[in-house]
Amino acid sequence: MAGSTYGDIFRITTWGESHGRGLGVVVDGCPAGITLDEHIIQHYMDRRKPGGIKYSTPRKEGDRIEIMSGVFEGRTTGTPISMMVINENQRSGDYSEIASYYRPGHADYTFDKKYGFRDYRGGGRSSGRETIGRVAGGAVALQLLKEIGIEVMAYTKQIGPVAVNVDRFSKSDILASDLYMPDGDASRKAAEYLDGMMRKQDSAGGIVECIVKGIPAGLGEPVFDKLDAGLAKAVMSIGAVKGVEIGAGFRVSAMSGSQNNDEYEMSDGDVVKRTNNSGGVTGGMSDGADIILRAAFKPTPSIAATQRTVNKNGENIEIHIKGRHDPVIVPRAVVVVEAMTGITVADMLLKNMTANLDNVRKVYCR
Repeated sequence: MAGSTYGDIFRITTWGESHGRGLGVVVDGCPAGITLDEHIIQHYMDRRKPGGIKYSTPRKEGDRIEIMSGVFEGRTTGTPISMMVINENQRSGDYSEIASYYRPGHADYTFDKKYGFRDYRGGGRSSGRETIGRVAGGAVALQLLKEIGIEVMAYTKQIGPVAVNVDRFSKSDILASDLYMPDGDASRKAAEYLDGMMRKQDSAGGIVECIVKGIPAGLGEPVFDKLDAGLAKAVMSIGAVKGVEIGAGFRVSAMSGSQNNDEYEMSDGDVVKRTNNSGGVTGGMSDGADIILRAAFKPTPSIAATQRTVNKNGENIEIHIKGRHDPVIVPRAVVVVEAMTGITVADMLLKNMTANLDNVRKVYCR
């Protein structure tokens, strides 16, 4: 299977399946000297792990991260960082029935057509547990960014029809909310909406928004390796994401040029923008403003309600999916969006160091 590696200089390779022995990641290209230990990584893992709230799958996993290499005395050594999590609570029997048919909204059919074989236990590599490696690798990237003053913050912007009111935005509410919403009132209404969906044996989708602060201007390449293109690829690679927009996103199609253009002005000797419709990326490169991106997540495809599908014998059948599933993916996906954004920005930062001679002189000329 190709496609399990992401990044050019700061690069992650993830491995493992939902019901295998474990899952993990190898991070290569990370500079030496970054403060790092298992407690730092675990903070991010705990935000992703299942069983924390009633809107999460009841599968109980500690998701305890182990650093196997690349860290010594609390600092990165510059060598590959290998990390893993052991699966503790697999119930593969919950999935034995689905070996004979294709679940709507899942990758069962496409896996069979591509490989002629699939790991039906929880979806294998297409399971949400695949994101363990992304989050662990992203935690390293986010620690790198933190040490140079760049902050990456993601949160739930919307669940179903319930959206955050920007006038009530509170950063402290994000971690206080089971749904990671920065608006207490919206969080309560979203919880009520989810309760209703669960009673109907259905599921919900939503939107995650991510903001990157403190990023310098000039990251990204102006043609194929644009910063916004890289961010879109990184976030779209998350299994349940069906749409990504940056800045004003699809709203720009209804704007005029005079409305959409971000005008510049001087402020304390710096060039700044009066608005940020570009979402911090102009011409494929960061423009110094906050990067703002949003990811649209589809509803969880595993629902208990009756669905129609076909089996491997080509027969039309009705199914009732069993097992332990999230009624909404969004809250646990917040940290995944944060991680993939951090990896992309860290990689672009390292690549940008060779963009002009002045940067090279800063490193090698005394």
